[in-house]
Amino acid sequence: MTKAELKEFLDAKVLEYNHPKFLEDDPLQIPHLYNQKEDIEISAFLTATIAWGNRKSIINNATRLMGLMGHTPYDFVMNHSQDDLDVLSSFVHRTFNGTDLGYFVTSLQNIYKNHGGLEAVFSEYQSKDTMQPAISNFKELFFELPHQNRTQKHVSDPNKGSAAKRINMFLRWMVRDNSTGVDFGLWKDISPAKLSCPLDVHSGNVARKLKLLKRKQNDAKALQELDKNLRKLDATDPVKYDFALFGLGVFEKF
Repeated sequence: MTKAELKEFLDAKVLEYNHPKFLEDDPLQIPHLYNQKEDIEISAFLTATIAWGNRKSIINNATRLMGLMGHTPYDFVMNHSQDDLDVLSSFVHRTFNGTDLGYFVTSLQNIYKNHGGLEAVFSEYQSKDTMQPAISNFKELFFELPHQNRTQKHVSDPNKGSAAKRINMFLRWMVRDNSTGVDFGLWKDISPAKLSCPLDVHSGNVARKLKLLKRKQNDAKALQELDKNLRKLDATDPVKYDFALFGLGVFEKF
């Protein structure tokens, strides 16, 4: 395909998948249960954190997690007691367990009480044309409290070679506009032009078949390559193509 043909093809797939029906089988449905900004942010961040593996399992466990927090995630984060954290101790999703969750809740409280909230942190550390350094800075701040080393693996660091799929997905949810009712467009101080694709096995394989990506590993260098090529297709909203790449891979077995 020529560049023009590729753009036309992918733009059509974006229209097909960037649609509310996308939410029926996607973890993004969890934050859509809420209306308050902070509830949306926290439920989205925690859901994105456990968003690996079977999507049905992710949705089921994220739903259970919200239930453990009384379906009021912001209130829980800000006002929890030690007894409340003990209730979370039974939670597990793959390698993310109750110990990790307890620290995440404690750290989120610190971020909202002392750092202005999730949006303020990512906005402060954003760079001119990318959010990847902000993710690294966020991780450093997120783990400024005493914690077990095991918990650090659940927040990726682009500076250490990670494609940081789950946080890039979370940022897409928060930043991209809400015109189709899928993403939220809550964070107005970050431009969608700075976002990076949540690179995983599905989007990576499709990107390689479409010659948008040559690198074989789904790592930070691959993400830079994919970013560069997606920005050639749409410099203002490159991550809209996440819907096309993911949809082609998951639903069409492209």
